Amino acid sequence: MSRLDSLIAEFCPNGVEYVPLGKIGTNLDSKRKPVTKGAREVGEYPYYGASGIVDYVSDYIFDGDFLLVSEDGANLVARKTPIAFSASGKIWVNNHAHVLQFETYETRRYIEMYLNSIDLSNYISTAAQPKLSQTNLNKIPIQLPPFEVQREIVRILDNFMELTAELTAELTARKKQYSYYRDGLLTLSDDVPMVALGDIATEMYRGSGIKRDEVTEAGTPCVRYGEIYTIYNIWFDACISRTQAGTKTFEHGDVLFAITGESVEEIAKSCVYMGHEKCFAGGDIVVMKHSQNPKYISYALSTTNAQMQKSKGKVKSKVVHSSIPALKEITIPLPSLTEQERIVSILDRFDALTIDLSNGLPAEIMMRRKQYEYYRNMLLAFRKIEI
Repeated sequence: MSRLDSLIAEFCPNGVEYVPLGKIGTNLDSKRKPVTKGAREVGEYPYYGASGIVDYVSDYIFDGDFLLVSEDGANLVARKTPIAFSASGKIWVNNHAHVLQFETYETRRYIEMYLNSIDLSNYISTAAQPKLSQTNLNKIPIQLPPFEVQREIVRILDNFMELTAELTAELTARKKQYSYYRDGLLTLSDDVPMVALGDIATEMYRGSGIKRDEVTEAGTPCVRYGEIYTIYNIWFDACISRTQAGTKTFEHGDVLFAITGESVEEIAKSCVYMGHEKCFAGGDIVVMKHSQNPKYISYALSTTNAQMQKSKGKVKSKVVHSSIPALKEITIPLPSLTEQERIVSILDRFDALTIDLSNGLPAEIMMRRKQYEYYRNMLLAFRKIEI
C-alpha cells in the first residue's frame, strides 16, 4: 500500500465530500482593477490577466500567494493552457482573472490542480463570450480531502512538474546553444556584402487561399501559412497536406514566408522546400524564387538579425502582417555559392546533432505531461460520500 493509500484509509476511508469553492478560500476580486495610467509604465511587478502575465508595471495591488482563475476568454472553453494558475509576491491583477487566497500552499496547489482537471462547462456562460462569473466560481464543487491527503497529492504531482520543468529548461538551453552557434557562423567578415532579398529574388509572389475544408487526403501537396509556424523548420521535403483547390505553386529550392501571424517576434517565419514535387502555396504565404543555395538562404533568414528585420510587421486588428515590399528590404550576408555550400554543410551537421540530442527531450516532456495528467486525474478522483 502506498503512503497516499494509507492516508486515505486513515483520514477518509468512506469517501470525500464536495465543498463549494466559495467556502474554501477567500475571494479578493473586489480589490482587482485595470492597471492605472500612472502604473502602466514598464516596471518590476507582474501584471496578470485571464491567461497569465500580460506585462510588468510600476505598482502592485496584491502582495502574497494567490490562485488566479480565468474569468473570461476563449481559453475557458479551449483549455489550451491552464485556467487556474498560481501567482506570488507583489502583483497587479486586472478584471479578467479571479483572485483567490487560501490558508496553506498545499490547499492552494490542490485547488489549482483540481480546477485544471475538471469539466467546468456547466459554470461557464457563452452568451457573448465565455465567462466564469464570481457567482458560478463560488458554486464549483470541489472534492476536498483532509489536509494530510491534500499535502501528499500535491507532493506527488509537484515532483512530476519539477521533472518536466528540468527537461524543458534543458531543451531551451540546447536551442539557445544552436542559435548562438548559427548566428556566429553567419556573422561574416566585412568583405561579404549584405544584400537585400529584393536583389536576390528572381520572383516573389503571394499564394492563394486554401480553406481548411479544401484540404483533402488526395490531390496536390500544399502548405497553408499556419503550418510554417507549427510544422516546418529550416527546410522540408514533403508536405503534410494536400488539396485540389490551389492555384499558386512552389517547387524545389523556393523559400516560403508566412506573412500573417500572432506576434511580431515570429512574423514572417520562413522555410525552404527541398522536395521535388510541384506544390500549392496557400494564402498569406509569399513564395520567393532565387538562384542561391536554398538552405543557405533559409539558415540566414533564421538568424536573430534577420528575425529582427522581419519583426517590423504591422499590427492590424490584433493580427501581425508583413508584405512583399517589407520582405524585399530584409538584408542577409551573401558570400559566394562555394562558401554558401560550406556553411550549409557545417550547419546541417550541427543541426542534425542538435536534433539527435534534443529529439528525445520533446518526446520525454510530452510523456511526462501525459503522465502528470493521468496521475492528477486519478489522484483527484475520490469516492463520493453519499449523504
